[in-house]
Amino acid sequence: MGSLTLQNISKSFGPVEVLKDINLEVESGEFVVFVGPSGCGKSTLLRIIAGLEDQTAGQVLIEEKPVDHLPPSKRGIAMVFQSYALYPHLTARGNMSLGLKQSGADRNRIAQQVQLAADMLSLESLLDRKPSELSGGQRQRVAIGRAIVREPTLFLFDEPLSNLDAALRVNTRIEIAKLHRTLNSTMVYVTHDQTEAMTLADKIVVLNEGRIEQVGHPLELYQRPANLFVAGFIGSPKMNFLSGDAAAAFGAVEIGIRPEHISLSRDSGSWKAVVSHAEHLGSDTFVYLEIEDHGLLTVRTTGETLCQPGESFFLTPNVEAIHRFDANGVSIGQASRTS
Repeated sequence: MGSLTLQNISKSFGPVEVLKDINLEVESGEFVVFVGPSGCGKSTLLRIIAGLEDQTAGQVLIEEKPVDHLPPSKRGIAMVFQSYALYPHLTARGNMSLGLKQSGADRNRIAQQVQLAADMLSLESLLDRKPSELSGGQRQRVAIGRAIVREPTLFLFDEPLSNLDAALRVNTRIEIAKLHRTLNSTMVYVTHDQTEAMTLADKIVVLNEGRIEQVGHPLELYQRPANLFVAGFIGSPKMNFLSGDAAAAFGAVEIGIRPEHISLSRDSGSWKAVVSHAEHLGSDTFVYLEIEDHGLLTVRTTGETLCQPGESFFLTPNVEAIHRFDANGVSIGQASRTS
């Protein structure tokens, strides 16, 4: 295990500043996920931690020791890439053992570490196959196994599931979560997928335009977003936002309400709306409705709810679940029935 400290990290590419004064503490054994839209700086930050990129300013500490002067091979990290980065001429066993061979480890230790990783990842029957003989999910497990055998202080994952199909993403996500519990290692994971962030992380770091918007436990970010950006980014379907009179009624410039916190009625309610589209997904139905002066809102309701485009409904928000934001987009707390 190993702690990670980022102190005042900034990074510029010419006149473009992609990271702006990043400060972060990652405790030993934590699973921390960097999440944000494309171009927010999350992969650049991971590469700086790994030593694959030099920061313009600031300091990286691993286990409370500065590592800025050290090359990647000396930082005690292992990185799993989106592209797998396996050597095509080597078997799975050869790929997993290469790092230890290059470091001069003896044969017995190499064999023991490879077998341990193969057992964890159910790779025993695949060790003598080359990457071309493996599926995408199997290749990614070999890449993860290669990281495990090195017994790093810090695991770094750079969008490792992006090349997998939906079912494999779920399965591999479960394997990574189990791996973290088994190894109790410190892991830093980059993704643009907030579902991955919510399901894997002990702590989420939300990045936007090179800055940290909020750091916290997944449910903390979901239930108490610090600002409009976090409120809109975390959660699927995303939060609904209303301004004007609807927000002013709650003492805010803008309000947000999640789709599951709005009820539908054909008889009465706070806002009159017309169905634009409905997605019937079995257990859930997502209904998209147009409200005059406010545009499209999403309501999450039970799978038994049947509605057709053009039908009229009334919407009623759960007042205590309304999030309020000021003119700068900063949260001013949730509403109450006396707001």
